[in-house]
Amino acid sequence: MTGADFLVVGGGIAGLSVACHLAPYGRVIVLERENATGYHSSGRSATYYHFGIGNRPVRILTKASGAFFSNPPPGFTDVPLSTSAPAMMVVRDGQDEMFESNLAEMASITGTAHEISASQMHALVPVLKLGGEGITRGLLDPAAARLDGHALMMGYTRGLRAAGGQVVTDAEVLMAEHRAGQWQLRTSHGEYAAPVLVNAAGAWADELAGLAGVATLGLTPLRRTIISFQPPSGMDVRGWPLVRSLANEFYFLPEAGHLLASPADETASPPCDAQPEEYDIALAAWRIEEVTTMTVRQVLHQWAGLRTFTADRVPVAGFAADAPGFFWLAGQGGYGLQTAPAMATAAASLITGCAWPDALALTPADLAPSRLPGV
Repeated sequence: MTGADFLVVGGGIAGLSVACHLAPYGRVIVLERENATGYHSSGRSATYYHFGIGNRPVRILTKASGAFFSNPPPGFTDVPLSTSAPAMMVVRDGQDEMFESNLAEMASITGTAHEISASQMHALVPVLKLGGEGITRGLLDPAAARLDGHALMMGYTRGLRAAGGQVVTDAEVLMAEHRAGQWQLRTSHGEYAAPVLVNAAGAWADELAGLAGVATLGLTPLRRTIISFQPPSGMDVRGWPLVRSLANEFYFLPEAGHLLASPADETASPPCDAQPEEYDIALAAWRIEEVTTMTVRQVLHQWAGLRTFTADRVPVAGFAADAPGFFWLAGQGGYGLQTAPAMATAAASLITGCAWPDALALTPADLAPSRLPGV
């Protein structure tokens, strides 16, 4: 049996980031069930840093992560983690109350989000249908940026390994039990033990808890679909912002000369290797055609991923009340990449007993599993 100080189950952005932060405090082993890290949600994200998704705690976590993306630690990466790229949040007729509340909250957090006129929206994205049954109001988030998700995960992996940590792939957890002050895990790659087990298993987090005899949190994995298609002939879309419906009806953004789009679908799913369904692919195309003058003539690529949420849609970080040394780091939904630096710092402080980060305008209770219904 291989011993460690911390076992982290899950090699997505949540697991890799917290493992890197824990590595200076002891030996860390990350156990990933797939043959590569970032295989599921972390590798299937549109990788944008913006404030148009999530509730206030999520937006605070996003804000607290911004400095890391713009100025990562020396040696963390050889390429920029973020590139400035504004985001436009839009609503349609009858959604003014939603618009006003989002504008007020985003502006209070970013200090830069502001409403823009129809002519400004058209100048930024000339294909938008404005007024009537189209887009009626828009706000611009200049603080947004494109993230390099791969560089972020590789940076955390290098940091972990440089501090003596290890990533083990093809290591599905088959058994977990707490015995003599240690979490003992049997996996498809061998047996491991440590006094602290960090559950960063994403869509499988409740399944891991059940396997370990720990009360589950009622996490909900939801499938989301993304398609890629050609922009209108002769139109350069590289400077377009992310355009997102505040009512969670769609989003689209430029990507390598093409456009990515999603119907912002949220279909409940068991933990799995999520695949797109024909209906959701068609829905993505239809919703883009509904709010723009574009026609999606051919879907070039399509994929899906699972975004796993808690009941209140705030990520969870904290020790389980019913199992010593069992730490929850889950429910990061569709904002795992853009909140990873803040979440990892907060989680590592709770696990090691170090000081709570002063820059994070939340308390440990805001992220604790005990806040959730029935926990």
